[in-house]
Amino acid sequence: MPAPNRLLVADFTYGMLTTGAFAYVAFVIDAFAGTIVGWEASMSKETRFVESAIRQAAALRSRQGHPIDGAIHHSDAGSQYTAVHFGEALSLSGLRPSIGSVGDAYDNALAETTIGLYKNECVRPDSPFRRGPLRTLADVELITADYVSWYNQHRLMHRLGRVPPAEAEARYYAEHVTDQPAGSHKPEGA
Repeated sequence: MPAPNRLLVADFTYGMLTTGAFAYVAFVIDAFAGTIVGWEASMSKETRFVESAIRQAAALRSRQGHPIDGAIHHSDAGSQYTAVHFGEALSLSGLRPSIGSVGDAYDNALAETTIGLYKNECVRPDSPFRRGPLRTLADVELITADYVSWYNQHRLMHRLGRVPPAEAEARYYAEHVTDQPAGSHKPEGA
C-alpha cells in the first residue's frame, strides 16, 4: 500500500477464559505499515463489537489529523462484516466496504497475520503481556491495550526496514504531506 488510510483490513479472534467462556477481540489494521488503528474486546461476537473497532479507528485517525475518509475497509465474508448495520457504520466512518470471497484463505492475510502475532506474542500463557490467567474480559482488554501500544510503537517490522508501524507512518507524513489548512490533509501531488 503506497500510503496510510487507503486500505484498512479487519478481522477478529477469540480465546477461552478460565471460566470456559469465550472472549472475542476485533482488530482494524492499516495496510500501509500494519498499524493497529482500532480494536475492541467483547464477550459476544455480535456485529456491534466490530463496529466499535471501526469507530475507534476513525476517531484515532481524526485525532491524528489524518481522517480515513474514502479509505477501503476490507474484511472476510463473516456475518458480522456483511450485516446491513455494519455497512451503515462503515459509511458513517467514511469507509468503503470490500469483502472477500467465501473460503479464500489468503483473502485477508494481513489481518490474519496480525491476529496470529497477537495470539503468539500476547495471549499465550507465557507471554510477557500476561499478568496471570485470563479470567475476565477486563483481563483480555488490559493485555490487548498493552500489546497494541507496544506493537504500534515498538515492534520492529522487517518489511518496514526494522522500524515500528508508528515510526513508518510518521516518516511517510514527514516526507509526503505539505503544510495545509486544517481539514485538508492531502499528500503532495494528490
